[in-house]
Amino acid sequence: MHHGLPRQAPGSDASTRRLLSLCGPLPERPRVLDLGCGPGRSALLLAAEAGAGGAEVTAVDLHAPFLEELRAAAAARGLGDRVRTALADMGSLTGEDFEDGCFDLVWAEGSAYILGFDAALARWKRLLAPGGTLVLTECQWTVPEPSAGARAFWDPHYALRTTAGNLAAAQAAGYRVLGVHHLPDADWAEYYGPLAERVRTLSGAANPAMAAALAATREELDVRARHGHEYGYTGYVLRPVTAGDGGAWPARPETAADAAAVREVNLAAFGTPLEADLVDALRTDDSWLPGLSYVAEAPDGSVAAHALLTRCEVDGVPALALAPVATDPAVQRSGAGSSVVRALLAAARERGESLVLVLGHPEYYPRFGFVPASHFGIRAPFEVPNEAMMALVLDDSVPVPAGTVGYPAPFGV
Repeated sequence: MHHGLPRQAPGSDASTRRLLSLCGPLPERPRVLDLGCGPGRSALLLAAEAGAGGAEVTAVDLHAPFLEELRAAAAARGLGDRVRTALADMGSLTGEDFEDGCFDLVWAEGSAYILGFDAALARWKRLLAPGGTLVLTECQWTVPEPSAGARAFWDPHYALRTTAGNLAAAQAAGYRVLGVHHLPDADWAEYYGPLAERVRTLSGAANPAMAAALAATREELDVRARHGHEYGYTGYVLRPVTAGDGGAWPARPETAADAAAVREVNLAAFGTPLEADLVDALRTDDSWLPGLSYVAEAPDGSVAAHALLTRCEVDGVPALALAPVATDPAVQRSGAGSSVVRALLAAARERGESLVLVLGHPEYYPRFGFVPASHFGIRAPFEVPNEAMMALVLDDSVPVPAGTVGYPAPFGV
């Protein structure tokens, strides 16, 4: 039924390119592993566009006809020397072609559910070279309380989570989140449009197995038509936490008992009371957002680092200001600061925030995904170097406002 269809799951070339852009710089000729590749739409794009001049792609699937389609398409596009196929089980990859650390990029659009999100995170991590990236898409709830009808279909098949649940699972599995991309409805149409047409042309009258498959597919299409606003696919771009990257510094929301320690860390980090006083003033301001003041813990449980997000605006549109970020001088350059910032940004993303602004060191904050705010037409309310005023888009489905940043009153600007 699926043979000859362009896709085996929701997706598009635009979404593949967006996920690739969130990976950051790649080697000139990255080694890519495409798992559950199907007929190879993503594999072909990655072979042509990943890295400076395309990638060397190993495409894995258990259905030989898909791999035959991919080889033919690669040859037709002049990519035959860049795409190698492997008939193998993506959940149990063995042999010299799949040794630990073999790949710069492991890619799985629409296939991780076969193993389960958590199992995919665990089994595929070993395949990544140092600094390597895992990209996978996962079906998930897009509403806090799915209807009984949607659950009646999904719960027996696959336990969907929310973005927050999947982010928490990724972090618990030892990954940091480089980016998140919610696939638009058009990506479902690219998959379901050809599939629905195929279903209309087939009959299962003489084949009980085909009849069952057609009935299941019709039910799936009907559920999407009735409940599609309640679930969708989201892409996650993940990189394993490494030494110096914060893995040894667990981060969490601050509690009331942390207030004095947070002040001490800010005093020690900056050498003046200005930032510590700013945190205290923000605590009593309307811009304070409970749950968006985070600390990183030292092995003895003490506060090693602190980071804070408060409400700001860009010409009246709500955004978040990241400030201050402080690390105890005794543990600076250990990853404690990176740990607390990444956890805080993940928490903001889970809350549905879309934009974070920071005025800081242009050689530090890009590691979290920040780019010059001027790229979006955003400027500080005072004169600063262009590269120091930075922005991070957490939800690319929300338009990024342009204009001047309006800070909370305690900032004094």
